[in-house]
Amino acid sequence: MGEEVMIRRARPEDISAIADIEAVSFPDPWSAGILAETLTYFQKTFFVATYRGSVIGFIAGGLEDTGEEIYGHICNLAVADPFRKKGVGRMLVLREEQQFAIDLASGVQLEVRLSNYPARQFYRKIGYREVFHIDRYYTNGEDAVVMMKWFRF
Repeated sequence: MGEEVMIRRARPEDISAIADIEAVSFPDPWSAGILAETLTYFQKTFFVATYRGSVIGFIAGGLEDTGEEIYGHICNLAVADPFRKKGVGRMLVLREEQQFAIDLASGVQLEVRLSNYPARQFYRKIGYREVFHIDRYYTNGEDAVVMMKWFRF
């Protein structure tokens, strides 16, 4: 399967498939409208994974400039259930990190639910570290864990 999975920039016509994956992946999914708006703002850093021409996963992120340094921010990542644990999420994150590095980011930040142990473990395996928690970050009041990965050039 790995040879057939392709990563490319998301396009407006992908939003429906992205929204379908989003809807079954999260307890408080982003709407198709929010996903489309995100694509408008982050065209350069919104990617999809495709398998035999169909969208099977996506990653959305953007660059943030603190005035002292630039870092990437992964806002959303999801893979369709039949394709999970097969390297697709890793491929998407690595492509996003590559784009952030090209754009001179010094690292990447993301937030993940405190209860989402599989996601936290996934990110730890690819070099992210938990740096702090944000109380009541999610709409249901759950805390977020902020994770970061710093690039070393």
